[in-house]
Amino acid sequence: MRSKLFFLFLLSVSWGVHAQVDTVKIFPRESGFQRTINKVTSSRAYQMTYIGVPLVVGGLIVKSEDDHFRQLRNAYLPAFSRRYDDYTQYFPAAVMLGMKAGGVESRSSWGRMLVSDAFSAVIMSTVVGQLKVHTKVMRPDGSNDHSFPSGHTATAFMTATMMSKEYGFKSPWYSIGAYSVATATGLTRMANNKHWLSDILAGAGFGILSTELGYFFADLIFKEKGLNRSASSETFDRFHVPSFLGLSVIPGEYRLNDHSRMSFSSGSSAGVEGAWFINPYVGFGGKFTAANMSVILNEVAEDESLDWIAGYAGAYFSYPLASRLLVGSKLLAGYGHYSACDLSTVTIGNRGGMSMETGGSMTFLAKQNLGVKFFLDYNLTPVAAPSDKKYTQILTVGSFISVTF
Repeated sequence: MRSKLFFLFLLSVSWGVHAQVDTVKIFPRESGFQRTINKVTSSRAYQMTYIGVPLVVGGLIVKSEDDHFRQLRNAYLPAFSRRYDDYTQYFPAAVMLGMKAGGVESRSSWGRMLVSDAFSAVIMSTVVGQLKVHTKVMRPDGSNDHSFPSGHTATAFMTATMMSKEYGFKSPWYSIGAYSVATATGLTRMANNKHWLSDILAGAGFGILSTELGYFFADLIFKEKGLNRSASSETFDRFHVPSFLGLSVIPGEYRLNDHSRMSFSSGSSAGVEGAWFINPYVGFGGKFTAANMSVILNEVAEDESLDWIAGYAGAYFSYPLASRLLVGSKLLAGYGHYSACDLSTVTIGNRGGMSMETGGSMTFLAKQNLGVKFFLDYNLTPVAAPSDKKYTQILTVGSFISVTF
């Protein structure tokens, strides 16, 4: 079997599902490093920036891959055109106001909440508006040069953060629902060919940061007045059940050499992955991935690109090393398929076959509702050439953020 190796960087947003814990089990013997981490993650500055800043930075990092994500969109949703993102951006705020009007107690009084939200909206609209004017990034559809960052996405994540702040303490489902709607809004903007991936990530980050700043300024003004619920310290249970559902977007570089004649240059992938754990150690789940790869034939870039889809199912494993540190692995099997790709002198793809995936991971619970996972995945799948019965080895190294409860 001839080995071929792919390397790529993975950036994803993942929704996690954890069992509700009523009692607290923080193990008393903490090292100096653990105490330092706990002190940093408890600070107001960390609480305000731990999601928003990485999203903005991530948007800048993947900017060079925008064209490849557009290829992925064009490959699977070339004619997509829907207008519901014009409305879903406001949906979390509408639900929040409706619950407040219906008498459901929130974090803040009416006055404090409205002032906090007004600050947030002014900050977001000012920052996003100025960036659109000065960066002059052309939209994917060429309609104007106000693409960066996405205003719809910034508004959606701003209103989702408002909902999370006001009602997230009652149930994590309020936050998960709000951020799911915000994520759907951003993805729809990409599907509508109105924004690049970098616009979406940066817009989400600016939306979250604007709300954090808006509530920070309101807290300075109101202090304890009009506050129905004070912030409480976070606790961690070492033996939580680490079930999760993830949505991933993968910029990366794929390389496959065959006698120096054909290679895959930079590409992009997107997919979903989830697992349900029956206890803290063993779970079952699956993964679905769609990828688009640019092809270089005889050192010449081809106009066509290669599409690949795969689905897997199998066992997931996890072990809690500490209250905030987990190691994990998985063993999956499934089917992968390449679509037909007509190059200048040869046709590749139009074939499929059995695939396998395994790997290891380490998850750090930065907050009770936020985990950062670093992983190394190994995948074995058929090559794209129809006459070649060998397999390709794919090595995936990366990290993703998991919102948990």
